[in-house]
Amino acid sequence: MTSDEIDARLKAVQVMLTASVEDLFASDDWRAALTAAARFHNYSFDNVLLIYAQHQAAFADGRVSAPEPSMVAGFRQWQAMGRQVQGGQHGYKILRPNRIQWRETQDPGTAQWRRMERTERPRPGAQIRQRSRLNPNRPFDLATVFDVSQTDGEPVPAPPAPVILAGRAPDGLWAGLAEQVAAQGFTLRDAPSAAALGRANGVTSWADVTVTVRADMDDAARAKTLAHELGHVLLHDPRGADGRVDLALAMSVTRGVKEVEAESVAFLIGAAHGMDTSDYSLPYISTWASRDEGLATVRATGTRVIATARRVLDELPTRQWGSGQPLGLRERMEQRRREVSTLRVRRDRQLARSMAGVSR
Repeated sequence: MTSDEIDARLKAVQVMLTASVEDLFASDDWRAALTAAARFHNYSFDNVLLIYAQHQAAFADGRVSAPEPSMVAGFRQWQAMGRQVQGGQHGYKILRPNRIQWRETQDPGTAQWRRMERTERPRPGAQIRQRSRLNPNRPFDLATVFDVSQTDGEPVPAPPAPVILAGRAPDGLWAGLAEQVAAQGFTLRDAPSAAALGRANGVTSWADVTVTVRADMDDAARAKTLAHELGHVLLHDPRGADGRVDLALAMSVTRGVKEVEAESVAFLIGAAHGMDTSDYSLPYISTWASRDEGLATVRATGTRVIATARRVLDELPTRQWGSGQPLGLRERMEQRRREVSTLRVRRDRQLARSMAGVSR
């Protein structure tokens, strides 16, 4: 494929992405976007929209039986899961970073790092490191994924059904969130009731650097509230370089966007732990989302929300779901790599024995 053909395909995907954002904004359907993102939190907001737009087109054409995508993977990734893409299916195009990669070696005398030539072999005992950066000429390429409904084969492990937001929180969730709040320099406090917090369930204070959560709620609700406040902590710091609250900075993002972002982060974190927070989160988000307008706001908000939720989830020592990929895919791919490596070793040994026989 030529460079011009690749650029043309990238342009077509960007046009599709813009149309998806416009459709989302026209329908005022942040709920649908957020529900989609909860299933695919390992993917960027742009790629979530691309997957959903192409799946809906496939469903309308009768090429897939499921009205919504549930998990996606590449062609060979599905093979590693014991499944095959059905004949005649078209994959969904998504964006992937186009990175330039190279190796560097450390000079033993000066300890300076230098870029290695492509065919250069490292010196024995030399330190080697891998480096990469986005290609400035074309920062994104295309990748192709298929939804599970486009494949046949071995059953795919299904995530547990969400539980209503009541009772105990998942093991380790509160402690993990509290640790991240503390890591940002905030003190976590309890309040006896909503009355003590001006009818709120939780409050983040930049003046005294505290996060306060109602103590008279179930553990699951408290964990969801703490996730919301952590969203504020990570996304909405109004302090300037001197550590003081900068009013201009604080007002640069509207209250509506802040609340949508924080509750959306909480929704995604809850969904990743099998917690159904939709009865509270989605009406709350819709109330605030209707107060702000603009395509750029929708796309920027979605991008920030997913990136922040992923950051939190990556640091939590909890069992999670909703990555958008089949459960166990990483382990299956690693197993396949080991099997391929073993076959290569056997092949090399057989070739060595064969060559030794010839040399005699």
